[in-house]
Amino acid sequence: MNKATDPRELRAAHTVPASQVDFGRPLVSILGLPFDAIGVAQAVQRIRTDAFAGRRCFVSTPNLNFAIAARRDEAFRGSVLRSDLSLVDGMPLVWIARLLGLPIRERVAGSDVFEALQAHPGPPIDVYLFGAPPGAAAIACDRINQRGGGVRCVGHDSPGFGTVESMSSDERIARINDSGAQFVVVALGAKKGQAWIEHNAARLKAPVLAHLGAVVNFAAGSVARAPQWMQHAGLEWLWRIKEEPGLWRRYSSDGVGVARLLLTRVLPDMVAQRVAGLARHAPPQIEIRQTPGSTALALQGAWCEKDLPDLRAALTQCAAREDRLSIDLSGVTEIGSSLVATLLQASGWFGARAGFEVVGCRPATRAMLRRKLVDDVLLASS
Repeated sequence: MNKATDPRELRAAHTVPASQVDFGRPLVSILGLPFDAIGVAQAVQRIRTDAFAGRRCFVSTPNLNFAIAARRDEAFRGSVLRSDLSLVDGMPLVWIARLLGLPIRERVAGSDVFEALQAHPGPPIDVYLFGAPPGAAAIACDRINQRGGGVRCVGHDSPGFGTVESMSSDERIARINDSGAQFVVVALGAKKGQAWIEHNAARLKAPVLAHLGAVVNFAAGSVARAPQWMQHAGLEWLWRIKEEPGLWRRYSSDGVGVARLLLTRVLPDMVAQRVAGLARHAPPQIEIRQTPGSTALALQGAWCEKDLPDLRAALTQCAAREDRLSIDLSGVTEIGSSLVATLLQASGWFGARAGFEVVGCRPATRAMLRRKLVDDVLLASS
């Protein structure tokens, strides 16, 4: 028999084990991906804390190209949903967040985070560099150690251009583990880098894992970063084209893609929310039904950031039991960005374990999810 549980009891009792997902993260959804609404300083603190605590932290740094490509690649998108930290690495994403009134205040580029880690006055984090063009990682390692500060390079490897599997030999993984690294920085190209991390995460002893794109090239000095004024103005892409002319094709394609999404999804969603007005809807409620190995959460009313603590507590309890999770949206009248992001996070975590599904979506709910670019993910199993 199903048992209804008062969510306030779960909220009062819940804790997040170090080895489990953190459903308390301040997430928002932009272009169908979840992002942590934090700045560079908070990202640095999280990485340092997890590195020294030995707590796994898989960091993703989606930029506009990442977000566009993730819409066509389920595994690539899933790697972000399964990340422990997802940072807004791109001014276009910041601008879209501001347009939607989301609490994203600054770009959190992987290169900025790494530079801030280097500048940190605390004990250094031991870093292993994996990837980049031949010779770049070795030069970057030497330059990092000459600089000193909050990062110390304890090893490097440039595996070339093989498959994820060919780059994942026992010998390679053993070298990384034997180095004592706390942070593995991967530079293989976004898709391959994310896939390599997920393929090897269980074998790697380093708690912090991240694909940081051009960070190794920047550290080696083989590619120069844009001046600060260009970074702050959102013009770093122009500088990158000057440094790497082949990037213009990618940037032009991404520009067309995001323009289409803005016109057909993002702006219509913004207008729909303004017309609806969250205040005129029923207050949010959650009903929890548990059976052995399975939990169903029935949501009702209009949901925004301030309404999520009970849901987050319920998700934390379900994760501790590794239940199969079903989310019933039949009673939902409005879906805010934070709810979407939390559902995406739940999809990534539960979907990789006992299972996840969203049920009970009325046509109006499906339309809301489509405008937020998540219908293909959240409704895939319903």
